[in-house]
Amino acid sequence: MSRSRILKELGGRPSYLDEAWHSSKGRAIREVIYGATDGLVTSLGFVIGVYGALHDSRIILITGIASASAGALSMGFSAYISSKSQSEFFLAEIDREQREMKEMPDKEREEVRKIYRAKGFKGEELEMVVHRITSNPKVWLRCMMEEELGLIVESFENPLMVGLVTAATYGLAAFLPILPYAIATPAQAFPSSVVTSIIALFALGAGKTRLTRLSPWKSGLELMGIGLISALVGYGIGRLAGGL
Repeated sequence: MSRSRILKELGGRPSYLDEAWHSSKGRAIREVIYGATDGLVTSLGFVIGVYGALHDSRIILITGIASASAGALSMGFSAYISSKSQSEFFLAEIDREQREMKEMPDKEREEVRKIYRAKGFKGEELEMVVHRITSNPKVWLRCMMEEELGLIVESFENPLMVGLVTAATYGLAAFLPILPYAIATPAQAFPSSVVTSIIALFALGAGKTRLTRLSPWKSGLELMGIGLISALVGYGIGRLAGGL
């Protein structure tokens, strides 16, 4: 609801943001990568830690599923609250800016003038730009939000969708290191869990470069390295806890 109101107040979505990356599907990659990476790394470290302490498939399954489920819910709610808070802040800024435009129009016009003077406009050209912008309240408001406050409406997503995508990707990824323990003995499941998770992390890191345009090998190895560190730390803590 809040994002719809934001778009309404600012005159809708500009046509120059029609490229795929600027769409909600394009920007959803943030939640997908964030949720899946956190889910894989956290679950892998947790499962390996439990394995290091207790070589029991049932315990690993039960604690792993509980941890993955709780993590998915926590991530989903956190993403929802943070996104909702961001939208609420944006709405408060819109209300404040609209009030200033009505109560102090000359001051707000001068702010627009300063913004575009800093961009190199001057003289009649500057006055024409200021007149064009301030003659349309929605364009004027968008200009003040973006240029003065640095708030881009298109970066705000539906909080519920953000929460659901983050929770779903975290949950799906978190269950990946757990699955081998449901079908094999701990000794057999352990290497399968680690290898599957490491490959998934590499694929995730390499896959995101389709949008970031970076080296798939560098990005994949970076994410894979994070997973290996998590696995080693988790195993070490598990062995220490098991000994105690």
